[in-house]
Amino acid sequence: MNMKEDKALIKQGGKPDLEKLVINGDTYLTTLTKKFKDKQHWVKPDKKKVISFIPGTVRQVLVKVGDSVKEDDKLLMLEAMKMMNIINSPMAGKIKAILVKEGDRLPKGSVMIEFE
Repeated sequence: MNMKEDKALIKQGGKPDLEKLVINGDTYLTTLTKKFKDKQHWVKPDKKKVISFIPGTVRQVLVKVGDSVKEDDKLLMLEAMKMMNIINSPMAGKIKAILVKEGDRLPKGSVMIEFE
């Protein structure tokens, strides 16, 4: 429902459909817009997955499956807008899977590397 429909329903003696909305532990009853209902909800990032933060092309993969890396070691090179971006390891660990290869064009949010 939109605001006009809600006002018309209230004038007719009805009540709009109210839904629970929890913010910082406080619960509110409110109407929610379609835009709010359709938006993608935030999910805690998985530290074991390296995700592309921008769209780009993989130019060079600098590690192999099974390699042990330290935090901030170079993992791969991603070209975006004619700039070469070095993607560093967010943690120390062992490479479980490499999900990209050189030349792959990636959208933002693609999983590139997974750690064990």
